[in-house]
Amino acid sequence: MWQTIVNAFRDKDIRKKILITFGLLLVFRIGCYIPLPGLDVAALKSSATNDNDLIGVMNLISGGSLQNGTLFALGVLPYINSFIIMQLLTLIIPPLDRMSKSGEEGRKKITQITRYVAIVLGIVQAIGICVTYREYVDQVWGTPWVSYIVIVLLLTAGSTFVMWLSERITEYGIGNGSSLIIFTGIIATFGSSLLSAFGTVGTNANNIWYILGYLLVVILLFAFIVFIDGSERRIKVNYAKQVKGNKMYGGQSTVIPIKVNGSGVMPIIFASSFLMFPSIIVSFFEGTEFANVWNQYIGMGTPVYYVFMFLFIIFFAYFYAQIQFNPMDVARNLQQYGGTIQGVRPGKPTSEYLARINNRLTFFGALFLAFIAIIPTFAFNALGAPVGMSSAFSATGMLIVVSVALELDKQLESQIMMKHYKGFLK
Repeated sequence: MWQTIVNAFRDKDIRKKILITFGLLLVFRIGCYIPLPGLDVAALKSSATNDNDLIGVMNLISGGSLQNGTLFALGVLPYINSFIIMQLLTLIIPPLDRMSKSGEEGRKKITQITRYVAIVLGIVQAIGICVTYREYVDQVWGTPWVSYIVIVLLLTAGSTFVMWLSERITEYGIGNGSSLIIFTGIIATFGSSLLSAFGTVGTNANNIWYILGYLLVVILLFAFIVFIDGSERRIKVNYAKQVKGNKMYGGQSTVIPIKVNGSGVMPIIFASSFLMFPSIIVSFFEGTEFANVWNQYIGMGTPVYYVFMFLFIIFFAYFYAQIQFNPMDVARNLQQYGGTIQGVRPGKPTSEYLARINNRLTFFGALFLAFIAIIPTFAFNALGAPVGMSSAFSATGMLIVVSVALELDKQLESQIMMKHYKGFLK
């Protein structure tokens, strides 16, 4: 990986993209330290509110901004929720489906609608944060309502700006902007979270064993994630020989690589964001019987929540896999260029064969993601591990970090390879 980075910096265009990416991520991290006016940040940091499961997950995604009561407390969460909603609506609403398939102009319109929906969701989530942190709102303008309005507007503006940064990284930088912003946030808070968790452990012998067990689990999960991320099913494709004039073309063999976890970390991000939204809505009714029942039986950290997390990860894994890999297009291209899979007829049988393999691999990949997202945290909680042990660099956070880092390395390698080919052609 380090050699890839060195080679990337030697190329002017790639170096420019890397510097743009780092610059925009630096802007994001600076915004994570700008405090919101009207919030008692000191009291907020020392409060028990941050031990809430919902707050903990949102704080992880926002890179610690929520806990610190800063401008970018919402992070890219509204944008991710908006993207999920628009993708689902595109599947069930024919006009949106036609718009998405109408070329570049249609995709631009879908993107614009996604931005508007993200702003609306940002307002709703900002109100939810104000309700959750209402006891820490200062009356700096004479009345709490003015403070609430200012905080909601600033949080929404901060979320919109983070959305803009994400799009600029994707367009002019390296990698996916949303994933990199979440990646940066996790890395930035990893040290403090781990020290805080270990600081609460003390010298108790049982707690020391928890630390050793935790580190062992982290190492094993890291190796497992890297192994699965690099695993793929290679389908051999033979190309028929073609004689054109006095020359012969084709007659070669290649492979179609289908990754075991082709959707990467996105199903976990989608599932976490999607399940977070109802909890934010419920926070509006905090203290009521409905909110108490929800938090006790359905809310984050409950067995029902883990069941829904499992189901949504499976759903979004298949959903994202359908977007990433289209068997019909692959089969059509193979037939057009004379490629065949041994023992499979061209056309529809090839498409069905590829779809069957892709569905099986997606199912295994979805189970892997669900295991990573649920089992370690659930196990630590069930064993009675010290507070903070399961949240300080959780398995989900580690999966995001490893997946994004590996994907970034692959993109850098492809950029370098493309530049080498261009240089060779010149």
